[in-house]
Amino acid sequence: MYKISVVGTGYVGLVAGVCFAEVGHQVTCVDIDEQKVNILKQGISPIYEAGLEELMQKNYAAGRLNFTTDYIQAYKDADAIFIGVGTPEQPDGSANLSYIATVARQIAETIEKDCLVVVKSTVPVGTNDKVEQFINDFLINDVRVEVASNPEFLAQGTAVRDTLEAARIIIGTDSKWAEEMLMKIYEPFNLPIVSVSRRSAEMIKYAANDFLALKISYMNDIANLCELVGADIQDVARGMSFDERIGSKFLNAGIGYGGSCFPKDTKALDYLARQNGYELRTVKAAITVNDDQKTILYRKASNRLITFDGLKVAVLGLTFKPGTDDLREAPSLENIPLLLERGAQVYAYDPVGSDNFRQKFPENEYKIKYVKKPEEALSGANVCFIFTEWDEIKAVKPEVYQSMMRTPLVYDGRNIYEIQEMKDAGVEYYSIGRQAVENKNIKLSNTHNTTHCLYSA
Repeated sequence: MYKISVVGTGYVGLVAGVCFAEVGHQVTCVDIDEQKVNILKQGISPIYEAGLEELMQKNYAAGRLNFTTDYIQAYKDADAIFIGVGTPEQPDGSANLSYIATVARQIAETIEKDCLVVVKSTVPVGTNDKVEQFINDFLINDVRVEVASNPEFLAQGTAVRDTLEAARIIIGTDSKWAEEMLMKIYEPFNLPIVSVSRRSAEMIKYAANDFLALKISYMNDIANLCELVGADIQDVARGMSFDERIGSKFLNAGIGYGGSCFPKDTKALDYLARQNGYELRTVKAAITVNDDQKTILYRKASNRLITFDGLKVAVLGLTFKPGTDDLREAPSLENIPLLLERGAQVYAYDPVGSDNFRQKFPENEYKIKYVKKPEEALSGANVCFIFTEWDEIKAVKPEVYQSMMRTPLVYDGRNIYEIQEMKDAGVEYYSIGRQAVENKNIKLSNTHNTTHCLYSA
């Protein structure tokens, strides 16, 4: 087994470090945030991820996993150093590589033995060549150091499973020494390994993620056309799914993709293409469709209602997907500001994402209230938006909307209800790519309780 250091304790770094320890390696996770490191040592995961905290506690107790801010001690005698720091998107769509550069220089000035540096962060094609040169430029001791590419393909909410039971592991190396060492590190996982060049590994990450983003945007585009011509996108998707060339995954229409990967990676690949004098028209189209799709429900509701001013608006779901507390590129971040600007009084429910959303939109600064149950948001509401398909939200019965809302008017961005059941319950219901359940007789003023307003005029 190897002595491994993992730089960064976000989704990529922390999950990788915990899983390396789980298969028997000696792992030290490094982060500059001392408070975060102290929390990790207490067995508390800073991110919401199924199964992560339990494995973290188990391997820390077994002595295979440690956390530190002391990168000098962590790097100097490591066999391999995995870099999992952020590469945030810049305004022009390019990736910010400053964190990678900082870590590379620290490694160069610290390592005292031959070492393999492995970049797990998503980086533009050619970055690892530059990282290796950068490290050698600043290298202090007479040691061998090479850089490999090992992109991650985990999905938030299932990251631990996606690492321990991955469909494949991609490794990109430019020498036999680096390839053999990285394959030995991953040998205990007993998973298929695809070994390619560094640049090919970097491109695989972008190509895979952008293909899935394309699939999502295509289905959303077809869904919008389905509404216009009277087809049902769920029927269409089911019919497509039997074709093995298409498959059954990523066929669900909705209000666009979000998270830390698809939005950033599509823009980064588009930028890379433009930098090389090429236009990736398919990827550009996916980006455009996704940007429009995120607010399609808001636009539908704006056409239905005269105003949002003074209305109680229930929002069910804040995170970009269920199973995570991550808000990055979530539709809620696009729609709630629009609702607040129009004078809406927002009552928001999310089983795990409310605390993160509260940091961006505190209750004492905005007309927003965070509630513990979906029913609290729905009580006396004039309109409801569903942005995330949490089980807790799917468990709400159609008749609850009819009985609790002042006006049972629902805009569902995840198609979690059957058209007929909402119709039978007397709910005016708009979803994605399906027939609308219209009710011209429902009015904004009725006999429901109107004591919901938090704010005086």
